Amino acid sequence: QVQLVESGGGLVQPGGSLRLSCAASGFFFSLNSMYWYRQAPGKQRELVATISSLGTTNYADFVKRRFTISRDNGKKTVYLEMSSLKPEDTAVYYCNRANPPDNYWGQGTQVTVSS
Repeated sequence: QVQLVESGGGLVQPGGSLRLSCAASGFFFSLNSMYWYRQAPGKQRELVATISSLGTTNYADFVKRRFTISRDNGKKTVYLEMSSLKPEDTAVYYCNRANPPDNYWGQGTQVTVSS
């Protein structure tokens, strides 16, 4: 059974940093690309960052040079290091193993950027 558990969100001031984690189970994690998505209130879910099984990364333009995606295959965990956070980064952040995403979602983790 596929499970994804996101954590690490919180309230942070503009310019601050957070590190999100997504613990995965129920599939061959090391063989899968992994993806971080986010959904802000009233907006559609959008792709934030991608990491392939070999560690190749890609980012949406709106997070380039601010966010870093990484993975630890031994821990079956994917991370999203976020820095220089802006109020517009406020959203619920989710990980998924597919793009377009499949139907296996975790509960997400709320990131709120506000002074």
